[in-house]
Amino acid sequence: MSAAFPLLDRKACMVLALILTAASILGAQQSNGSPQFGGPQRDWMRRVRIAAWGLTPDNAKQIVQQAQASGVYGIEVDNDIPGRYESLLDPSEKLAAIHSAAAEAHRTGNKAFVYIAGLECISKNSDGPHTLFKDHPEWLQRKITGEPAMFTSGAAFWIGKGEEDIWISPYAADWRKIYMQRVRQIAATGIDGIYVDIPYWMTHFKGWEDSWASFDNSTVEAFRKETGLDARKDIKLGNADDPGFRKWVEFRLKTIDNFLADIRKNAIAANPNISVIPEIYPGIEDAAPRVGADVYRLYPLVDAIAHEYEFGEGEDHTAAGRSPFDWFMYQIGMRSFRAFAGDKPTWILNYSWDGAQHVQPRDAMLNLAMSELMAGANVWDAPGHVMSGSNDLPTRTEIYSWIAKHEDIFGAIRKPVGETGVYFSDATRNLYPNEFVNSYRGVLLLLLQNHIQFKIVTPRTLAQFDGKVLVLPSVKAVSQKEVLGLHRYASQGGKVVMTGAADKQLDLLHGATRFSDGREVKYLSRAEKNFIASDPASEPDLLKAIGTSTGVEVRASKNVVVHEARIGDRVYLFFANFDGLQAGAKATPAVQQDIELRMPRQFGAKLHWLPFMGSEILIDGQPTQKGPRFSVPTLDRGAVAWFTSKSQ
Repeated sequence: MSAAFPLLDRKACMVLALILTAASILGAQQSNGSPQFGGPQRDWMRRVRIAAWGLTPDNAKQIVQQAQASGVYGIEVDNDIPGRYESLLDPSEKLAAIHSAAAEAHRTGNKAFVYIAGLECISKNSDGPHTLFKDHPEWLQRKITGEPAMFTSGAAFWIGKGEEDIWISPYAADWRKIYMQRVRQIAATGIDGIYVDIPYWMTHFKGWEDSWASFDNSTVEAFRKETGLDARKDIKLGNADDPGFRKWVEFRLKTIDNFLADIRKNAIAANPNISVIPEIYPGIEDAAPRVGADVYRLYPLVDAIAHEYEFGEGEDHTAAGRSPFDWFMYQIGMRSFRAFAGDKPTWILNYSWDGAQHVQPRDAMLNLAMSELMAGANVWDAPGHVMSGSNDLPTRTEIYSWIAKHEDIFGAIRKPVGETGVYFSDATRNLYPNEFVNSYRGVLLLLLQNHIQFKIVTPRTLAQFDGKVLVLPSVKAVSQKEVLGLHRYASQGGKVVMTGAADKQLDLLHGATRFSDGREVKYLSRAEKNFIASDPASEPDLLKAIGTSTGVEVRASKNVVVHEARIGDRVYLFFANFDGLQAGAKATPAVQQDIELRMPRQFGAKLHWLPFMGSEILIDGQPTQKGPRFSVPTLDRGAVAWFTSKSQ
């Protein structure tokens, strides 16, 4: 350890020893062989209703009391140890506070997780004799020109005046050793989770977006050892057809994968039941390969992901500023995350309102919570763009109380229902993001607006998909394993539909139907320009090729999203109504009337209708030759429906 790191004093060592001893006893009692992902000890993660607080040495009891009073289950506490240079050097006071937060949460039957930075570290006094940069300039990420990833308060709102903000290379071996030691110490406090904030390559501050960093010595050497290439000379940055750049993209992604896997390995070594939850803002778009944190790849390596996922074409990306088109894109993003996650939970950290003059905070909060719940995600809404607090605490308390009352639905594992599959090609998105994402979104928008149920299929789940139709939206980069899987699907009677461009390896797919004219992208563009005028029936040939039925028919507005899923052995329908919303002007949707549902007889003759924030009602079905028909009186923001027999 460098001379810049002072020795802990006797009292601090005693605190750490007590925490570590307690945690080792707990681990010995609870551990049963090698720690596994999921399991009963992590069921709490699917039921969280999150809020955040800043943690000090003496406010743990107050935090937990406030959480209990407002219906919060899953308390985020923030006293970032590795992200502040001073506590990276001496974590003792913050470790004791984390231990107190965990103990207080557990005393009330709650859960708590603690925030830590990923590859960012702030020194509080940039003019002082010791800052991270002054002590360890070799740790910094750098542009290809050698410029260090060092910033001041003008770069981001969370950097205070006089502070030095540094982004560190994950290949800085001395730093990584210290960082993982701090992870083990945090885990040993008994806290339930470690929340790792934005573990990224520095490509998201102004002037760094297209840098494809980092080109520091340790990273360049690691790339050379893996590929034999010199990252500063042998790759053409941003050129998807360059083999060297393709290797650089994969190397950077794998580096972040390994970093988070290493964090989890170290955390569970100290506490087998702890969970690791990274916060990631890129979703399905081109930012993922640039920052190196791809949620598709990360889900198998961690216990959940907290998506700081926003969508909006204007300056206001909050719920108050979303148009119906934005809301549909938001649903597509969340459905994608749920497909990537499997049975693991998806947390959404998002923001409902930030001063919109013509929208009430309550309406924006209700829209945001409803949209996330109906897509299968957990809710975390904070004001502005910070993590703690609420735009309206009584409304948050009301929402969380309602979710808690129905956690048998919203905390359960859902299995999407659909005979149409839409393929998410991670490799294509990494190299040809605009082409792929627009085609992917265009296909899914048509399905959503026409109430055609679907499953999102990925390279991980291709072998298990047994639906009737599989859509490949401009899939231009596939592995040999994927090619074999697609041929196997087609040879077993599955229908493949390709839209847009396609990888040449897919030319010989048996019986494939091709729409190479980009009609799904053109439809997406029309809908973005004028969503009200968009006609989801305007592509009859494509809809005929990809449309399938699950036996459930829904007649509703094109502006209502319906997700069909199984929970256990029962089918549920999740309704989200975005009709009539206007970005920044109107956040109360137009009430829907005369929605009609038809379903097979075996589903039952009674409809259970649970309006969002309301109480369950029963609706009797009208018998028809095809099965019972149900007329739903009204749909406000959202609702859940399920079916039972008369005797149930």
